[in-house]
Amino acid sequence: MPTTHHTESWESGRRAELTAPPSPSRTAFDRRTEGVSEYLSIRRTRLWTALCFAISLTLGLQQWSAGNLGGFDLGIFDQAIRNYSGFRLPASELKSTHHGFPPDFSILGDHFSPVLALLAPLYWIWDDPRVLLIAEAALFAAGVPVVRRIAESCFESAPSPVVARAAHLAGAAYALGWPLMTASRRGFHEVAFAVPLLLLLLERGMRRRYGAVLVYAGLLCCTKEDLGLVVGVHGAVLAYRSRRGGVKGRAGIATGAALFVLGPAASLVTIKWLLPMMGGTPGFYWSYGQLGPDFGAALLRIVAEPWILFGVATAPTVKITLVLWLFGTLLFLPLGSATAWCALPLVAERILSETSNHWTVLYHYDAFLWPVLLTAAVEVSGRLYRRSRTSGPEMREIRRSRRSRRSRSTSWAVRWWGPGAGFLTLVIAVPFGLFVLPHPTYWTPAPHTRALREAARMIPAGASAEVDNIIAPHLTARGPVVLADTVPRGADYVLLQFGAVSFPFTSVAQEQAYADFLLKHGYRRVWEHDRVLLLHREAEFPITPEVPTAGPEGNPVPEGTAPGTGMSIFRG
Repeated sequence: MPTTHHTESWESGRRAELTAPPSPSRTAFDRRTEGVSEYLSIRRTRLWTALCFAISLTLGLQQWSAGNLGGFDLGIFDQAIRNYSGFRLPASELKSTHHGFPPDFSILGDHFSPVLALLAPLYWIWDDPRVLLIAEAALFAAGVPVVRRIAESCFESAPSPVVARAAHLAGAAYALGWPLMTASRRGFHEVAFAVPLLLLLLERGMRRRYGAVLVYAGLLCCTKEDLGLVVGVHGAVLAYRSRRGGVKGRAGIATGAALFVLGPAASLVTIKWLLPMMGGTPGFYWSYGQLGPDFGAALLRIVAEPWILFGVATAPTVKITLVLWLFGTLLFLPLGSATAWCALPLVAERILSETSNHWTVLYHYDAFLWPVLLTAAVEVSGRLYRRSRTSGPEMREIRRSRRSRRSRSTSWAVRWWGPGAGFLTLVIAVPFGLFVLPHPTYWTPAPHTRALREAARMIPAGASAEVDNIIAPHLTARGPVVLADTVPRGADYVLLQFGAVSFPFTSVAQEQAYADFLLKHGYRRVWEHDRVLLLHREAEFPITPEVPTAGPEGNPVPEGTAPGTGMSIFRG
């Protein structure tokens, strides 16, 4: 009885303690604790933001130093955005000349990315292609605080320490994500804007800030023509999630419905009308011949034979490996969230494509998916954490049971599934970028690359040049530059190298044969060293049936892929 009385007294006292108003000293202590936690959170956010920027920029500069960033694509964006900075249309001689577009062709007819004009003022500060590497790193880093806010939303019902840990891990996983590292090593692309805008679209949707959702959706449609499809799927997800939300829910349904209609409509209008208006060729990037010669024919065939999608999406088997890698590196967590549906258009574009470059993880394409997959993984992690903390009579009975070993194991697995995915992402970051950063070998250019840079300095500023892809970005700020590609362009100087196969040549012998051809038709050798050759045009070479004519002949021709590629997601 004394024990019972003592227990009852303690319980009644404890109830009184819990129901009593907080003491002033406790309230002050709580305020100080919250202040310290907020300060530490801000510090860590800045730390991971700075780290993401530093790693992304360093990887880009490493590739620049080693000579691995070519005219395709860094030089193209450099020429285009430099034209923006001079209040001109974003033309690129590298793009238009090689593919056979008219001389005044704007890259807005290639990919609809007017958002790139926002980078034009950077060229008023530093007129150099490397300014784009800085911009891309900054845009990637801008996603860190957004990811942390997403994690805080997904874990908002958890204790403060758990919320803080979730935000830190999500921020770290994003900052060191292998897709960002791969994109950084490939130079600048439109994905620099797509990553933070996708994160903001998803985060504002979680917070029910529907006006901001519409703004970011519009910006995404101005980033690349196919992102309107992602906007449309997000609209469907937003409407579905808002179905039980009162007034806010009705606003969410209306916003989602608008995005569901307007997103795909924006993509359709852009591809069918805006790109051709800007000089683009309809179907230029169509690589779905297995489904049909154009979108209309492909759609009719899919309706008539829906099973064909499975056959195309799974052959060759490297496509299956790609999908397993994309989701498996996050321990398949994204599959538990409706947000993962937003990745469907981008994944489908790749696995249904005939272009083998789309089947690997060597390029920047995965960075478009990274915000969606990571957000979906964080959402599911928050749900799993809440499930692992479920309380109630049934759970208490299970925990008291002698047969609860399996339940405890399951609870442990559920609780650590999310953190495990985050830690796996950090591990994968090592071979995808962190390992190569400190190694001098990866910073050192090959002998022929050093020789190319030496020869480039001999080309006078303002002179037109037809050059090897490797050296093109180093000359775009100095004068008109086009890509050497077996078709003589009549440039003042031609700079070639025979140390390695260089795009778009398929062999060193082919580039050597092109040099021999030019030497017989009006060019003379100016400088030669380490398998690098600089030629200068002495006279107008005659246009005869023996010499291909420069300029477009018929429709522009898209770039093909080399035979034997697409056999491995890691080697191409």
